[in-house]
Amino acid sequence: MSSTVASRLLPWFAQHGRRDLPWQQSGTEPGQRDAYRVWLSEIMLQQTQVATVIGYFERFVRTLPDLPSLAAADEDTVLALWSGLGYYRRARFLHRAAQRCVEQHGGELPRDFTALSALPGIGRSTAGAILAQAHGLRFAILDGNVKRVLARYHGVHGHPSLRAVDKQLWSHAEAHTPTMHIADYSQAIMDLGATVCTRSKPRCEACPLAADCVARRDNLTTQLPTRKVSRSLPYRATMMLILRDLQGRVLLERRGPQGVWSGLWSLPEAATPEHAWRIAQHHAQIDDVQTLPPFTHVFSHYRLNIEPLLFDRATAAGGIADNSMQRWCGPEQLSALGLPAPVRTLLMKLAADEPAGPALATAKTQGIS
Repeated sequence: MSSTVASRLLPWFAQHGRRDLPWQQSGTEPGQRDAYRVWLSEIMLQQTQVATVIGYFERFVRTLPDLPSLAAADEDTVLALWSGLGYYRRARFLHRAAQRCVEQHGGELPRDFTALSALPGIGRSTAGAILAQAHGLRFAILDGNVKRVLARYHGVHGHPSLRAVDKQLWSHAEAHTPTMHIADYSQAIMDLGATVCTRSKPRCEACPLAADCVARRDNLTTQLPTRKVSRSLPYRATMMLILRDLQGRVLLERRGPQGVWSGLWSLPEAATPEHAWRIAQHHAQIDDVQTLPPFTHVFSHYRLNIEPLLFDRATAAGGIADNSMQRWCGPEQLSALGLPAPVRTLLMKLAADEPAGPALATAKTQGIS
C-alpha cells in the first residue's frame, strides 16, 4: 500500500505542490534543502499556518542566516524576531539547540537521528523532516497535517494525542514513506493536508488518495481525526501599567522564567487600581492615570482580560536605572526586544497616537509558553 500512496502523491506534488516557499532552498544535492532553513521552518510551523510563518521566517533568516549566527545571538534578539508568533518556548529551544550544535556538533545539525532528536525542541517528526528534506534520508514525519491525512485515509478513530492512536498513525507513516524521492514525498503529504485534506471542507474531489480513503467512503471526513471534547476557557484579569515619560519612553520589565511570556519584556501588572497606583508611584513620579479601553487576549488554556492604565508624563524615580530586568524604552527600541504581541500592539498604537482599544479587541490567539 505504501507504494500506492507514494506513487499517487509524487505526481500530484509535481503538478500541485508548493515549491516556492522561502525555506525550500537547495541543499548540497539536487532535490534537497538547507538543513538550517528546514529546521527553522518546521519549528515555526508548529501550531502556526504557512501564511503567517512566511514573513517571520524571512525576517529571521535575514538577521540570523545560519546556525552559528543563531547560536551567537543574544536571547533578546531571538525573542524579538519571534515576537508575535507565540509559543515562545519554541524560540528558546531553537536558540539552545543551536548553541549545543556549536558546542557538540561542529556548528551543524547532526545527521544522526538519535543525536538530532536529543536537541531541545526537536522531536521525532521534526527530526525526520530535517533528515528527509535536507539529506534525503528515509525517515517518516507525522505533523498535524499528516496526522489528518492518515487518520482519514485509514479511518483511524480516537484523538491523535492518545498513545494507541499515535502509535497507529506512526505505523502508517512509516509504511507509506518510500525509499526514493524522500524530500518530495515528505513535502507532498504535508501539502496535501494543508491545501486539500483540510480541517474543514476538504476538497476530496481534488485528492489523489480519494479512491481508497476510508473517511470519504464512509462519509467521516467531518468526524476524523477525532477532536478533543471542547471546553469553555476560564477568564483571568490583569491591569497593565503604561508609565510614559515626556520623551515617549515607557517602563518595561522582563518577566520571570516561569509562567506565561517567560523571559519577554512586558509592562508592569497589577490586580487592583490601588495596587496599580502603588506600583506606579514606586517606579516614577506621577500625576494622573487614564484608563484605556480593555481588551481580551486568548491563550490556549484561558482568556486574559487586560485593562491598560496610562500614566502619562511620568518622571522616572531617582533610584530606578536601566538594568537586565527593567528599562525605559522608546518606540524606536521596541523592535529590538521580545515583547508579547498584545503589548507590542498596544505600545505601537500609543506611540502613533492612535486609539488603543477597538483594534486590540481581536488580539491574536497565542499559546502559553
